[in-house]
Amino acid sequence: MPTSTLGPYQDIIVEITGQIGVIKFNRPKSLNSFGGKLIIETVDAVRKLNEHPDTVFTVLTGEGRFFSAGADVKAEAGKAPLKYENDAEKKTSFMGRFTSTLELLRSVIDHKKVFVLALNGPGVGGGAAWFQGFADIVLAARGAYMQVPFSALGLVPENGSAIGFTQSIGVHRANDFLMFGRQVTVEEMEQWGMVNRIFEKEGFQEKVLSFLQEQLEVNDGKSMMEHKRLQNAPLRDARIIAVYNAMDALSERFVEDAPTKRFAEKRKLLESKRKSKM
Repeated sequence: MPTSTLGPYQDIIVEITGQIGVIKFNRPKSLNSFGGKLIIETVDAVRKLNEHPDTVFTVLTGEGRFFSAGADVKAEAGKAPLKYENDAEKKTSFMGRFTSTLELLRSVIDHKKVFVLALNGPGVGGGAAWFQGFADIVLAARGAYMQVPFSALGLVPENGSAIGFTQSIGVHRANDFLMFGRQVTVEEMEQWGMVNRIFEKEGFQEKVLSFLQEQLEVNDGKSMMEHKRLQNAPLRDARIIAVYNAMDALSERFVEDAPTKRFAEKRKLLESKRKSKM
């Protein structure tokens, strides 16, 4: 089956094979962290695949050994801290920084095609939280894991993940995962109902395409998309509000400097451990 590409893009790869569109994060040296043009290019690709006349499935996956390590910590650490005249200016500045992720999650929530998350490897932070609760199907490679150290860093569950995970796995399991920040295997997430199927890591993305092609051979694409529309219609507004509420809460945490203080404590601890080993 012939494959075509969309783009050109700098930090993602987009390929269309028959009725399957694949968006692949392509910053493997940075563990596919959300730096460079990755977020805005992903928004553009999701929008284009939303209107593509032939596709039924939109797959989001990653190049290399990680799905995504979340925030690009190295890039942020190199930036000089900004100064603000008051808390209002600080709050609106941080809200402005998060508008691209608001549009990313809005695009995913409103996406007409069946949105498949294919976890080729570990997801950390936003890489474990942003898409999992709002994806229609989650497939994972054996050996992958997910971890969200939001509480440890003075943050909050990002981009509506508190609601997305609760809708998928229930209140208590969502609390365990999002509050405590422990590393959770995809096997455990499968038991919880967050992951639909696990494939072997070797040839994982080819196995994903093969699995989805099998579904297209026995199921009508429009029927699957209509199922998604009917299922998600009553959930849509609550999910959008959840994303906005998370942006608001996260911005307030930055106004309070809680993440800055927690990051400083973590760096100090790591530095002391490094010196003790010398």
